[in-house]
Amino acid sequence: MHCREERATVKVVGVVETSGRTTIRTAQTMRSWTQAGRTLYLGPGAGEHLRSSERIINEVAQGLRSLEDAVAWFSSLEQVDQRAVLHEVVRYAMQAHATVNDARDGLLRSRVKPTMTPAVLIVREPILEQMGKIINLPPGEHVKSFRVLLSTFAVADTRRRETECRGSCSHAWHNLS
Repeated sequence: MHCREERATVKVVGVVETSGRTTIRTAQTMRSWTQAGRTLYLGPGAGEHLRSSERIINEVAQGLRSLEDAVAWFSSLEQVDQRAVLHEVVRYAMQAHATVNDARDGLLRSRVKPTMTPAVLIVREPILEQMGKIINLPPGEHVKSFRVLLSTFAVADTRRRETECRGSCSHAWHNLS
């Protein structure tokens, strides 16, 4: 008797927090979450005005704000708000289709030592699973995690703006200047 293994490619469409842990959801599981009436997280620009966290994250990605300024802002937040911002950065990185190559370039920008836990995780495959691990690190790792995730998002978003959004972008978060 022969076994035939089938592989399917799934597109990740959202991050959902359940019981303090982050779960990466696919289109199939997101349908069931929607039908169950649970909250789904939408991407940046949902609504007319950008939230302050959304603006700061995207200003760093576009070079309109320094990473150090964003880190100072992030450090001033309460622990629960820091975790929420980490979730937000991961959602944006997912939308920008961040890759391990983006993460490697972002790590260089982040000024986090490559031996630190978030740095070790971000350069491994699969990147979305690693991002889930990073946002679940203990609070003492939040600032390093923010640096690594935001820098990775900045690289991925820049690539996306230069390819997919070049010349015809109407995304509010890509038109901040």
